[in-house]
Amino acid sequence: MPIKTIDANTLKIWLDKSEAVLVDVREPAEYEAEHIPAAALMPLGTISRQALPGLSGKKLVIHCKAGKRGSMACEKLLAEDPNMEVYNLEGGISAWTQAGYAVKTSGRLFLPLDRQVQLAIGLGLLLSVALGYGVHQRFFLLAAFFGLGLTFAGITGTCGLAMLLAKMPWNRGSTPPVNFCAVK
Repeated sequence: MPIKTIDANTLKIWLDKSEAVLVDVREPAEYEAEHIPAAALMPLGTISRQALPGLSGKKLVIHCKAGKRGSMACEKLLAEDPNMEVYNLEGGISAWTQAGYAVKTSGRLFLPLDRQVQLAIGLGLLLSVALGYGVHQRFFLLAAFFGLGLTFAGITGTCGLAMLLAKMPWNRGSTPPVNFCAVK
């Protein structure tokens, strides 16, 4: 069953009429840096059917930065309950702001998790090459380690480095996630 999508304009109408519950599946620091005022935070790694708020006949809309994690969250929820009615905000919060709708911001600079992963891998590769040429050839093994990690992430869809970086203090935000239920 294909995932249902919704555009920012339709979501705005639904929110204005109190017809939808909006859940943000990004990480706490991303949410704190910028979020849609009506959105509750439930990071992708913690989302489940049981942890969702009571919908009370409202439509459930999931969103992230650009739509990829939102789609993954919808897939996860539909795997738990194939009859569930869930929508993914097409284009995520980026489409929401592009449509001219308000967001709450902290004013802090935040580098998204995917870019942090790219930066860490790029710096790791540069360091391994520099140390391999300047110190000892064994440092080239570090480049192989990063290549193996990227290959594993591409095959499985699981990125260990992203999971590690998500736990770093700068990615946790200063406020706890806004969850409706206690989620471990």
